[in-house]
Amino acid sequence: MALRIEQGFKYRGEDYWDWWIWIDGSQEELDQIDHVTYILHPTFANPVREVKNRSTKFRLDTAGWGVFLIRATVKHKNGRETPLTHSLTLKYPDQAASR
Repeated sequence: MALRIEQGFKYRGEDYWDWWIWIDGSQEELDQIDHVTYILHPTFANPVREVKNRSTKFRLDTAGWGVFLIRATVKHKNGRETPLTHSLTLKYPDQAASR
């Protein structure tokens, strides 16, 4: 199974969403990750975020109003790096059923 970024979201109201992303992969692959550096849209305060929590699959929680391409660098314990990208998707509650 290849590593990839997954996401979840919840509409907060007034065109604003809480959303979260994490790294999905096999248990063996996740165990080999030291940390993940996520690069968010430059309009975010602190757009470069490092996550070291393996127990949450390196989950990042944040919120915002728009969609964009998330970039991430997975840093493995052996020093290798894996670049990943994910197009953030946010939907209004009446659109969520059509996912």
